[in-house]
Amino acid sequence: MRTGISVDEALALVLEEAKGELPVEEVPLKEAYGRVLAEDLVSLVNHPDQDDTAVDGYACREEDTLGASPQNPVRLRVIGESPAGRPFAGRVGRGEAVAVYTGAPIPEGADALIRVEDTRREGEYVLLLAPASAKDIRPQGDDLRKGEVYLRRGDLLTPGRLGLAAAMGHPRLKVFRRPRVGILSTGDEVVEPGEPLPYGGVYNSNAYSLLGLVLEAGGEPVLLGKVEDRSDAVLKRLEEAGPLDLLLTSGGVSMGEYDVVRKVLEERGEVLFWKVRQQPGGPLLLARLGELPVLGLPGNPVSSMVTFFLYGRAFLFRLLQRTEPPYRALKARALTPFRGAPGKRVFRRGVLSFEGELVVRSTGNQSSGVLRSMAQGNALVVVPPDQNVAEGEVVEVIPLTFVL
Repeated sequence: MRTGISVDEALALVLEEAKGELPVEEVPLKEAYGRVLAEDLVSLVNHPDQDDTAVDGYACREEDTLGASPQNPVRLRVIGESPAGRPFAGRVGRGEAVAVYTGAPIPEGADALIRVEDTRREGEYVLLLAPASAKDIRPQGDDLRKGEVYLRRGDLLTPGRLGLAAAMGHPRLKVFRRPRVGILSTGDEVVEPGEPLPYGGVYNSNAYSLLGLVLEAGGEPVLLGKVEDRSDAVLKRLEEAGPLDLLLTSGGVSMGEYDVVRKVLEERGEVLFWKVRQQPGGPLLLARLGELPVLGLPGNPVSSMVTFFLYGRAFLFRLLQRTEPPYRALKARALTPFRGAPGKRVFRRGVLSFEGELVVRSTGNQSSGVLRSMAQGNALVVVPPDQNVAEGEVVEVIPLTFVL
């Protein structure tokens, strides 16, 4: 078992455990939002499927409109109209025009458009107050070309990508099955919200914070409830967890007499590392119980959320073969000081905003037990080991993608 490792070493070991490939399932387009594509997606059609108009106006021949101006308008006879979905069937000849509406095909014989605001209608004629041009004609395949790949295996199906898949002509999509993530809370003091809170008790906030984090990262959370601080109870619940891709335990991984999760995993499984040189979340543990990867998160609410965001989220992204990274670092100017720690990389909670430049300020109390900081903050401020960040300095920040 490795212990006291760096953040980068811990992340590398976690990613090594995201092995194998998730099964693929096919779902209707209406159920695909938030899923991850399991294959490259080619367009089944050209879009638009012919030259069409980007504006409301009149289709005509450019050569008929040269020199048109408000002082010297060009007069064309309107021979029909072409709404979207009901294209004009005839041909535009010399001195003729067809009224067209956004998205309608360009009639045969026309090679230019004039916007309706640059015209004046007079019965069966239209007066052009400017020359027509081809600039508002969208050529066939301008957006999509049949047979070309526009979405990749591993792409998260966002609203825009879902719409793109529909525009490409796909009614169903192959996606990876959501990773099943067990969430197990430990601690005699932990009770469920709604139950009477005993003296010294605490409500089970970690299970629901982690549930939200797992969902946001693309997983399927499986709440396994709470077990007492007894080795036999912990082992029984772990063995009954069922088929999972990852097990999260909350609490029981530190150095106390009642931190039994670590002891059970040491005796019945294989602990790959314990303790990371970071704050909060130093007692993080990675283990295997049979073939099941187990991420033992600290019990303090902030520590639990921060460690999942940094490591559990990365695990799920790797398992889902996501094309984008699990998080991105930015640079911002600190409007408040941020304290570091000897020998540890520190993740302070901050509020990131744009005020002429990206700036970040502290959420206030940075104790790992102050869950408010994860609700009020929208970024982690990264303070390198053995350093402090003074007001006005530029610092690395990691936006918390689950915050609105």
